[in-house]
Amino acid sequence: MSLKNVYNLYRTMEEGNVILSFKGIVTSELLTSVLHIMEAKMDSLHEAPRTRKKVFNVLVECLQNLYHHVDESPVPVTKDILERKSALVLIVKEHDHFIIRTGNYLDNEKAIDLQEKLKIINSMDKEELREYYQLSLNNSMVSNKGTAGLGMIDIARKSGNKLDFEFLKINEETSFFCLNVKID
Repeated sequence: MSLKNVYNLYRTMEEGNVILSFKGIVTSELLTSVLHIMEAKMDSLHEAPRTRKKVFNVLVECLQNLYHHVDESPVPVTKDILERKSALVLIVKEHDHFIIRTGNYLDNEKAIDLQEKLKIINSMDKEELREYYQLSLNNSMVSNKGTAGLGMIDIARKSGNKLDFEFLKINEETSFFCLNVKID
């Protein structure tokens, strides 16, 4: 990347109101660091406690999803495997709301299942989401990753908005999942 491109990237992020960005492998240490950084950013922006709480709750869920749902690969680590385990997180501040954008690779099979789940979540109102969350909590088994599949439901509930998403097919095995969560 040329030095001019670094400036162009900076300008693009500045014009897009990006207040935090990360690309790489999401670790538990990163979760802690991002939350500390966002706490300082929210302080400097003088955000209301209610807004801060909503942003933090959604951000934690988004980061945990990225942390827990990166597929383990049985093959030796290569540049391609490292890229596949990599994720993208952007936090944007626009006028009266925040947007959390994430992106990560996943198997096409899992993409189909997740897309169906997200369509169901987006079809529900606030009360239906609350009931669906309780039903899922009561009827689901905790996975070997320690999750019960409640993250996306929780993100929709805590943000109070529909989830904007897209799956970009990379090849026959892999898609890139893009999630856009508005918090107002």
